[in-house]
Amino acid sequence: MNPLDRFHACMNYQPVDRVPNHEVGVWVQTKQRWRDEGLATDDLHWDWFTGEPLWDLDPREYIDVNTAMVPPFEVKVISRDGETETIRGANGVTTKGLITGMAEGMRMSMDEFIAFPVSTPADFQELKHRFRPSCPVRYPQHWREFLLPGWGRRQHPLILGRNCAILGYYWRAREWMGTENVSYAWYDEPAMMHEMMEFITDFTIETVRPILETGVKPDYVFINEDLSMKNGPLLSPDCYREFILPELKKLVAFLKSHGVRWVVIDTDGNCELVIPPFMEAGVDGIWPMERASDMDPLALRKKYGRDLRLWGGVDKRELAKDFAAIDAHLRTFQPLIAEGGFIPSVDHLVPPDVSLANFRHYMKRKQQLLRGEGF
Repeated sequence: MNPLDRFHACMNYQPVDRVPNHEVGVWVQTKQRWRDEGLATDDLHWDWFTGEPLWDLDPREYIDVNTAMVPPFEVKVISRDGETETIRGANGVTTKGLITGMAEGMRMSMDEFIAFPVSTPADFQELKHRFRPSCPVRYPQHWREFLLPGWGRRQHPLILGRNCAILGYYWRAREWMGTENVSYAWYDEPAMMHEMMEFITDFTIETVRPILETGVKPDYVFINEDLSMKNGPLLSPDCYREFILPELKKLVAFLKSHGVRWVVIDTDGNCELVIPPFMEAGVDGIWPMERASDMDPLALRKKYGRDLRLWGGVDKRELAKDFAAIDAHLRTFQPLIAEGGFIPSVDHLVPPDVSLANFRHYMKRKQQLLRGEGF
């Protein structure tokens, strides 16, 4: 089977030569550790979303559409104080971050969020000018001439937007306003929030429309929607249904009516309370099922059945233990792999407490399972 046939057969619970082999990637600090442990890091591509021959990762191709602010905010270093720096980023968000341990632009910990571009309805009206859909810089140069013909001849999955390109409703609102502010805004500024959700739908549809109206049919799209923490979503299911569900329905309907086969929600944390509205909107799957937040793929399949495809679910914490622990963890996935509709992968980037030896063992064992072999 070629990678395209294999992917769709897995999603449709049909026989496969093996389940697709996908992974997300690693921390920069992990790459540095593995280099010190003997890996020829310069021989790898490190864009694991598009594949990696060393680990036999299946190739995937992404339609590189830009849904960020155009123009972006000017990036400014506001201050540096010992081990920290305060920066306003291109998205207009001001953060304070740890300099110590930083590698190739990647920090060792999350930044502290200080200020956001939207605090009033007037701010939102001003921000909208940075989200003009369909402007030429949102697409690769000469994509119709050079990329579009190849998309029609592909033998591998084609995805609409790179990771974190097609942002969801809560994600954008949180990025514009901050978690605390958006939590109040559902109640204090409902008119603005309804307008904001409608604007996100319209902007996303009109930005991807020029691509989809060529007749190209992407195999799937990830809607990036980090709306949960360890113990559950950051908004109630009722709030989600009132503000977001109607808009998500419109977006999913547009995508599927224009040839996108699968719509998957990428969300960290424990999102279980909002899985029913996801599915009501026409979402086909979730990813990455963060195990530290008690997202159990076996329990989710039992509860939601085959209508919900599952990706991810491998607990990164188990990979930092010994080989026996890795084996025991991976064996739990055998029923799901055999059933189909499930692609196992680490539930986010591989952190630097995972040794090269452990990761090699993980990939060896996982590939056995993907081929239907036991160990």
